[in-house]
Amino acid sequence: MDGILVLLGLIALAIPVCIIVLLIGQSNLKWRLAQLEKQVTSLTAARAVDPDRQTSLAAMPPAVVLAEKVPMPVQEAAPLRDEVPAAVGQDRPLVMRVDRFADLTRWLTQNWVYVISAVSLALAGIFLVQYSVQNGFLPPWLRVVAAIAFGGALIAAGEWLRRKSGDGEAATTAHLPSVFAGAGLVSIFGAVVAARQLYGLIGPEMALAGHVLTAAVAVVLGWFYGPLLVAIGIVGAAAAPFLVSSGAGAGPMLYGYYAMIAATGLAVDAIRRWAWVSVLALGLAYGCGYVMLQSGAGEAGWIVYVLALVALAVALPVMQVTPQHPGPGVIEAAWREGKAGWPIFPVRLAAGAALATTLALLMLPGETPLVGMLAYAGLVFLALYLLIWAEKAPGLADLAVLPALALPLRLYFEAMRYWPLAGDYMQQAITLRPPESAAPWTATLVLGMAVLVSLAAAYRALRPGAMALFYGLGAVLTAPVVAAMLELVWQPALVVGANIWALQIMALAGAMVVLALRFAALDGDDHRRLAYATLSALSLVALSIFVLTTDIGLTLALAALLVVAAGLDRRFRLPEMGLFIQVAVAALGYRLLVDPGIDWAFAGPMVQVIAAFGGAIVAQVAALRLIAGLERPVTKGVLDSAALGLAAVLANVLITRLILDGSADHGSLVETHFGAALNALPWLVMMLAQIYRAGLGGGLVRLRQVIAALAAVFAALPMFFACVIWNPLFSWGPEDWSGLVHGPLILDTLALAYAMPGLMLLGAQGRLRMHRLLHLAMIGIGALLLALYVALEIRRFWQGDWLGAPGVGQYELYTYTVALIALGAGLLYQSIARRSVFLRRIGMAVIAVTIAKVFLIDAAGLTGLTRVFSFLGLGLSLAGLAWLNRWAGQVSES
Repeated sequence: MDGILVLLGLIALAIPVCIIVLLIGQSNLKWRLAQLEKQVTSLTAARAVDPDRQTSLAAMPPAVVLAEKVPMPVQEAAPLRDEVPAAVGQDRPLVMRVDRFADLTRWLTQNWVYVISAVSLALAGIFLVQYSVQNGFLPPWLRVVAAIAFGGALIAAGEWLRRKSGDGEAATTAHLPSVFAGAGLVSIFGAVVAARQLYGLIGPEMALAGHVLTAAVAVVLGWFYGPLLVAIGIVGAAAAPFLVSSGAGAGPMLYGYYAMIAATGLAVDAIRRWAWVSVLALGLAYGCGYVMLQSGAGEAGWIVYVLALVALAVALPVMQVTPQHPGPGVIEAAWREGKAGWPIFPVRLAAGAALATTLALLMLPGETPLVGMLAYAGLVFLALYLLIWAEKAPGLADLAVLPALALPLRLYFEAMRYWPLAGDYMQQAITLRPPESAAPWTATLVLGMAVLVSLAAAYRALRPGAMALFYGLGAVLTAPVVAAMLELVWQPALVVGANIWALQIMALAGAMVVLALRFAALDGDDHRRLAYATLSALSLVALSIFVLTTDIGLTLALAALLVVAAGLDRRFRLPEMGLFIQVAVAALGYRLLVDPGIDWAFAGPMVQVIAAFGGAIVAQVAALRLIAGLERPVTKGVLDSAALGLAAVLANVLITRLILDGSADHGSLVETHFGAALNALPWLVMMLAQIYRAGLGGGLVRLRQVIAALAAVFAALPMFFACVIWNPLFSWGPEDWSGLVHGPLILDTLALAYAMPGLMLLGAQGRLRMHRLLHLAMIGIGALLLALYVALEIRRFWQGDWLGAPGVGQYELYTYTVALIALGAGLLYQSIARRSVFLRRIGMAVIAVTIAKVFLIDAAGLTGLTRVFSFLGLGLSLAGLAWLNRWAGQVSES
């Protein structure tokens, strides 16, 4: 009952204010109608003289036509006594641009004495109350009355001066009426605050009523005076609570006080169209309100307060309870770089308020879990307000994206910063709370609120309009993204159980399927919204599988989703699916290489490892085949390189596991020649894939080149360890397991460490588009790795698994010589086949090295017939190679 009485009282107080505003508006309307009647004749004549102008006017909105036809007269002097002033002499909002800011600075420089005078008079009224408190003069109620009387006297003095001499620039009393009246308003505001905050003489309802009446007086006076009065009144009223503070902290009623200040400035802007007054009022309202929040005014009141500021910023400047702001919106204009025009000032003002409120709700920690839940409710309320209540306002159509984005971001901040709501929820995990106790509904409520936003966006998407695709994306993304963020950082399955949480996700997936069917029925040949809703449903299905199953379940679900996206692209020709496919490929790579990654592949069940890698590879190959006939060069390059890279990693994992056979010490795997090389292979695959993608062109060439360079660095470091630090040639002894070579000859750990990366470099460089020096470097590194592999295999053949044994036998030296001769012959043959002078020179260089080795190293240990037949064989081989070299030279020259 008390609440109803308070509401009726506020309505009764608001009636006089509304009557005053309506009377002023009626007077303005009569004046404009008279002006319109006077110009009917001239406009009729102008139609015959300038038909082009009439055509352009016919295409304009009615408000613009009226402004074009009835220009506002400039107010030259103060109105006469008992007259209602004419409308202001400009028809567009006075926005604070650079030139106007310079004008304001110049005005303050010339008229600073008026500003100081206004501040002094305002402080006089406030300090009157403070002085009487400090010295015990007068009872509290009389102190408040004295401050109000002082303010009324100042307003009366200002009005007397205005009526007698005017307030215009040409009057001798210019600006003085505004100074006196503004100081009087500040004094009255301060008196009402003191009556409530210092003495408790009035209740919150009466305090609010006092502020409403004072604000109404400020609006009416601002109509007669000018912007100086409004600025003085707003700034002074905002500063009043700080000057009369009792030191006991801020109360929640101050939120209502500052909301009234914001409403005052916005109302003045609505009447006089001084846009900077709205900016000043809203800026002070947000700033001072935040100070009140930090001073203990309460977080729940802050949530209601910032939401109220958005409603005021939307409704008051255009004097419409139901918004009808014309487009374009701020986000739309920024996205199109102004090609569709720039938003009008009320749209920009509403966008600024929506952004400020969204940030205020996003970054509010919440003293209790209840306040945290209220912050989510505030974000949802803001989104629903912009989606449903502002349905007829195209200029506000895109602002709902702000609270929709803030929902998952706040979930992340809740968990990462351990705010009370998330902390309380995680402390009620199944393993932590008492047996047979009910699980909290926190995650379910947050997800339900996100579903409300998705439903509101779906409502807008199913109605005709230019932004149907935008709302469709909001409908299929908001709730699913919130569900994914909950799973990522809150892990509701640990609190409510995996089955219950997965069931909620599946229910959301069903809603996305229903939405997909509605889009299919409405969109005809445009299947984009159908595809987006289908992908959203499939993503939710994959998420539920992840909740219920092991890591492999999510990997296979992502792989299936990748194939479905490619199928949708092929069926409906949706280029947007290319981006989704690339994201899916990146997600699969992350899961297989990072989390759970290579470590899981080495230690996990063999069947699951093969299924995870094999499923991802098959899915990528299938997707590549599905889009084979489409113009998707980048997507094809991503799928092709990813499939090859994962196949190489899977082969390495399987070979390594076969070599280890489950009996070796897995902890020493990294500090081996093959372990280091295996760590380098994923980075090597990434480097090759990025080089391949960069060769396809597009807008990400530079980025991919940088990624390839970083991957090359990460691959080079472990390969250096494999070739130098942990090379089995430098192992300490046969008892050092990490320094031994494992596996059968040829197909052993040496092949993993050196032959495989060498062959990858040599085999891939032919398919890559890159600088010639990079080609040569890749060929050289690959050839050196293969040469190291052959040399170490020869030593293993003669020395066994321990390559660090001292000394080199004669037969081992002969084998090296034979290998070098074979290499030289092979190079010469390739020079003939390819007509390459470069290969012929390399081949002859290898032969020269072979000759030097024989005479300087091999000959030292030869005796008898062994020396004879060795040099005989060398001579015959060299003779044959010389003939081959000559032939190669003739072929190259021809």
